[in-house]
Amino acid sequence: MRKHISVLFAIVAVAGVVVGGQVTLATGSETAKILDFDTMVGVPRPYTGATNAIRDVPGGGLPWVVDSAHGKVRADGRVEVSVRGLVFDPNDPGTIAAGVAGRNTIPNFRAIVSCLSKDAGGGATTVNVSTGLFPADESGRSTIVDTVDLPSPCIAPIVFVTSPTGSWFAASGL
Repeated sequence: MRKHISVLFAIVAVAGVVVGGQVTLATGSETAKILDFDTMVGVPRPYTGATNAIRDVPGGGLPWVVDSAHGKVRADGRVEVSVRGLVFDPNDPGTIAAGVAGRNTIPNFRAIVSCLSKDAGGGATTVNVSTGLFPADESGRSTIVDTVDLPSPCIAPIVFVTSPTGSWFAASGL
């Protein structure tokens, strides 16, 4: 009898995890993470500018580095990204010549969540959605917390920290 009650309880618990087609935690207080990361990479020289854009997101005009980063994207579109030390590459001759090496001169960052999804005809497509602007200091510190309208499905998401106009300085998943 106890075994049957345990099995029944387990079935009810699993059924409670999927609500209205959206995966949620058993507590119902948070939606599941579709991406959780503890590292990002700054844009290296070959990816600066539009020539080698990743998922239609061009790189910043000069190389960038990042000391630390972490974040997550939830199924309901909530995006949280924290970066520290996101600055122009202090060892790059171009940033040294421009007088910006080792610092951030951009007052606001935004995040772009890039998903592989499907278009109206069922074909493959890339969908990029942006957060609003969030302050960034000269040391390259910023915290981005916003909600975006994710496509369904959102396959293989990448998070970019970008300029206000959408050129990426740091990316997850690389």
